[in-house]
Amino acid sequence: MGAAAPKPPLAIPPPSKLGGILADRVKLMSVVLCVCTGNLCRSPMAEGLLRHRLAEDGLSGRFKVYSAGVWALDGRPASANSVEVMSERGIDISYHIAHTIASEDVADADLILVMSREHAQVIRNSWPQYGWKVHLHSEMVNRRRDVEDPYGGPIEEYRVCADTISDYIDQGIQRIVELA
Repeated sequence: MGAAAPKPPLAIPPPSKLGGILADRVKLMSVVLCVCTGNLCRSPMAEGLLRHRLAEDGLSGRFKVYSAGVWALDGRPASANSVEVMSERGIDISYHIAHTIASEDVADADLILVMSREHAQVIRNSWPQYGWKVHLHSEMVNRRRDVEDPYGGPIEEYRVCADTISDYIDQGIQRIVELA
């Protein structure tokens, strides 16, 4: 008796070609959305810091990281101080364009990391069906603290803000990966 012919590999169409629950189970990348108020300072820095950390851990291929603002100034670049502070860390966010959070962003995200309780409340009130996705950055390290907005302040306030976000990401990376 001869050996049976090998079975051809199972071809799975991309999620966009699937419907319903099957599409969710075949999702190839997790999406993390970082949210602040204007999408000019905190959330672009968080996006850059989280992307950088995931790349360092060899996980960037498993995650997409984006940012948005609950009351963003659409089309504006990240603040000059945010760009400079990230550049000091070897992270380029000069490409960033502010974006107001939209229904598609919330629906597509697996994890939404917000800077303040107010941001969480806005998202939960606007999209209650997705409230379970919303967490403060500080909750990744079992705290409940807002990340203060440095907008309009001196560059040192941006550095402190970036340090705070970076600490939450570094100490909470395992929880972020688990939740996303």
